[in-house]
Amino acid sequence: MTQQELSKLMTLPELQKQILQLSIKERWHLVQFVLASIQQETLSSIPGTSTLESLTNLDSWTQSLIGVIPLGEENPTENSVDYLEEKYG
Repeated sequence: MTQQELSKLMTLPELQKQILQLSIKERWHLVQFVLASIQQETLSSIPGTSTLESLTNLDSWTQSLIGVIPLGEENPTENSVDYLEEKYG
């Protein structure tokens, strides 16, 4: 991107001011559009098409949670045992 193109872009405060001038309905459409784009990028970062297919079948609210909790190499059984040992040990 050239310096001239960069100077034409709005700053974040300018963009926020413009967004607040939109109607509630238009802002909701914008929120849904931005959320969908974030979900798409999040889904595309997860390897394996079978995983992608199963995630896209989820309710949209559930899909919005994707990426909020980092996925790790955790063993659920081990976590349960650790939890019970802490609670009752």
